Amino acid sequence: MTSRSSNYKNSRMNYNFQNESFESKGSKPTREASSILEVLVLMIVHICKKVLFFDTNLKIAVYLGTLFLISLMADSLTFPKTYFSRSDNIFNQYFVKIGWFWTLFMTVPYVLLTSYTTCCGNRRLIATAHLSRLAIATFFWYTWTMIFNVIETKYGRCNMKNVDNKVMCLKNGGFWNGFDISGHCFILIYSSLVMIEEARAINGWERIKDYIRDEKHARSIDDKSVSINPLRKISAEELEVVKTSYEKWTSYVRGFLIATTLLQILWDVMLVSTILYYHIMVEKFISGVIAIFTWFVTYRVWYTIPNVLPNLPGDGAFKYNKTKLTSTSTFRKRSTTNGKHFMGMPINRQDTTEAASEEKR
Repeated sequence: MTSRSSNYKNSRMNYNFQNESFESKGSKPTREASSILEVLVLMIVHICKKVLFFDTNLKIAVYLGTLFLISLMADSLTFPKTYFSRSDNIFNQYFVKIGWFWTLFMTVPYVLLTSYTTCCGNRRLIATAHLSRLAIATFFWYTWTMIFNVIETKYGRCNMKNVDNKVMCLKNGGFWNGFDISGHCFILIYSSLVMIEEARAINGWERIKDYIRDEKHARSIDDKSVSINPLRKISAEELEVVKTSYEKWTSYVRGFLIATTLLQILWDVMLVSTILYYHIMVEKFISGVIAIFTWFVTYRVWYTIPNVLPNLPGDGAFKYNKTKLTSTSTFRKRSTTNGKHFMGMPINRQDTTEAASEEKR
């Protein structure tokens, strides 16, 4: 009797142990607790995203309206002189005049790090699908500034007689009167728009960590069920590259995003300074229209064409960034939540809040 009771208890204990082991193996891993420092950094990143991803269409309307109305006022009124009215101020000398250098200084490492993760280390795809956007932007910046210079030089005149060369005119103390399309306005607006577009790779970036954790767990238990995890389609080697690069480069990605935000704010401040103190309205307005037109043709038309390189920021071997852009305007897909379901899939409250936050961006 005692023997049968003992065997029964042992078998029951073994069963419970095996059952617990099975449940432990099959249970979905939870997100690791964030440190205080990481929480603070994420708060700063959230603020930067709010600043950078302010409605682009509205931002463009503000740019054009300011270039037209405030420039008209500046042509007829005299604004008080400030530090920014001096052409030798430190921001003009060491930032605006080499503005494209600072633009590439911020965007090239950022695009390289984000695309290396999303493209699973595929160098050819990184170069052709992502870094090529910056090469194209550099081409347009150089081409337009050269055209502006040619227009001013070829169709201007000197206030000194018998001098029809700009260099000789200025060398002899004369004044060259030409149609000087504002290169400063062009680079400040175009650079801002390019940085904003390239920074969009950060949207949904934090979800990659959850995708990696869930997918590694699914593969560890040989879960072959249909999954909505975007990492399901990549190989084990590619998954390891994504995991390693994400853990290694995420802090740098956040740092470059914060620095880009600060630079973009400086560009807006210097744009106001240029509007108030330099050039006439027509010269500034035309340069702004050209900058916006160039941005629109590339990021809103060219890069949105399927199967045509380059791709939009954030595209790669898997899709984590759900923001979609059309060729003519940005449409926000408004999805409704019913109980604990979102787009037909069961989710929790945290996922609903995150989806709604992404929708607003």
